[in-house]
Amino acid sequence: MSTQPQPQPWALILGASSGFGEATSLELARTGMNIFGVHLDRRATLPHAEEIQSAIRALGREAVFFNVNAADDEKRREVLEAVAARQANVKVLLHSIAFGSLLPYVSAAGEKLASKAQLEMTCDTMAHSLVYWVQDLVARGLMTAGGRVYAMTSSGGTRAIPSYGPVSGAKALLESHIRQLALELAPFGITANAIRAGVTDTPSLRKIPGSDKLIEFSTMRNPYRRLTTTEDVAKCIAVLAHENTYWMTGNTIGVDGGEDIVA
Repeated sequence: MSTQPQPQPWALILGASSGFGEATSLELARTGMNIFGVHLDRRATLPHAEEIQSAIRALGREAVFFNVNAADDEKRREVLEAVAARQANVKVLLHSIAFGSLLPYVSAAGEKLASKAQLEMTCDTMAHSLVYWVQDLVARGLMTAGGRVYAMTSSGGTRAIPSYGPVSGAKALLESHIRQLALELAPFGITANAIRAGVTDTPSLRKIPGSDKLIEFSTMRNPYRRLTTTEDVAKCIAVLAHENTYWMTGNTIGVDGGEDIVA
């Protein structure tokens, strides 16, 4: 009896052109997944996004990237229409969007403060957008039993860092959304987990005021005496995407070399 070959699974990476999204796109391609990448790049950084696509194709996988705002409702629908047109089975969704306000709430030094609009934008982009992508993927039947949802969080979700308040709030929201999604996705056979990476030297980290001191402190604090890398995290996500992790859901999983356990 002949059997039909199973179609290659796809991963949908939000924030695919740098940092954790870039590394995870490449690692999942190495494990056999095609990649849909959503990113927002200007002309100066577009060549790097094209390099990532070329690297994925060199691994024998398909790469379809969209240079759009992942937090825009219409753009999200356009991307998912393209996904549906390919009759793709999305096995993994990674939410790795780092775009928000890095301003204090109050200041004795007369600094510019985070506004209502900036707080709302940060939470919508870095947290609420996860929910909207999951809702649409499931409603369209593009992610079914065996699907894996991951969202990048940080220790800032439970700690206070100068000028990090809006992003810290968004990370806490993101972890809460993951817990609720885990509950509501269980009947569909889909899991949802947050990935709490250790301090990683990415373009997003460099935007945080005082990032040099944060890097220095984290290097000393980490039991391995080095920072987490995007590749460290990508390799863990690739392992977690295995079908045998079906009973792991609703967690915030630390991928940090033990950094978070050290006082």
